Amino acid sequence: MIQNIGVPGIILLLVIALVIFGPSKLPEIGRAFGTTLKEFKKSTKDLVSGDDEADEKKQNTLEKAEKKGNEHKI
Repeated sequence: MIQNIGVPGIILLLVIALVIFGPSKLPEIGRAFGTTLKEFKKSTKDLVSGDDEADEKKQNTLEKAEKKGNEHKI
């Protein structure tokens, strides 16, 4: 649905937002949106890197267990 908006649609949305919120409120809304987007990206990045760290810990644990198992066989 959003893919079909195009440039005229975006301009129309901006004009409607300007009429509804007024010119003094739009910069505040833009800053709040930018801050929210930045925090969302940071949280997403932390979650993804957290998954990578968890996978590395699992792999290290498995390798240690395999080494201990091989030591007992020798």
